[in-house]
Amino acid sequence: MEVILEMTLPRNAESAPLVRHTLDASLRGMGVTSDVRADIALALGEACANVIQHAAAMEYEVRARMDGLRCVVEVIDGGAGGPMSWDGGQAPAMAEHGRGLQLIRAFTEDVHFAERATSNGAIVHFEKSLAS
Repeated sequence: MEVILEMTLPRNAESAPLVRHTLDASLRGMGVTSDVRADIALALGEACANVIQHAAAMEYEVRARMDGLRCVVEVIDGGAGGPMSWDGGQAPAMAEHGRGLQLIRAFTEDVHFAERATSNGAIVHFEKSLAS
């Protein structure tokens, strides 16, 4: 079975829990363990928080594809320029901001960032194996 979710969300704080809960419900329905679901939810929350805080557009998109083996997620902003807030730098361990990239990399696989091909903004892509 393959499940595909595509959501266009307002760039506000209420949208992140909505998309996390929607994706989690789909993963739960596929029988994915709570530990794997928690890793995906944490990474998704960090990516959404970055868009909500830094993007210039009024909306952003989340696309997720689950096929029973992997969950592939893309968070797409419509900001003004490339992934400038995802510069790959290492935030100090006690820093209040800047650890999102580190968390996404720690809890998922195949993390990368790209500029949108047809408009401004960035794409945050990550994957996670659904095997526990």
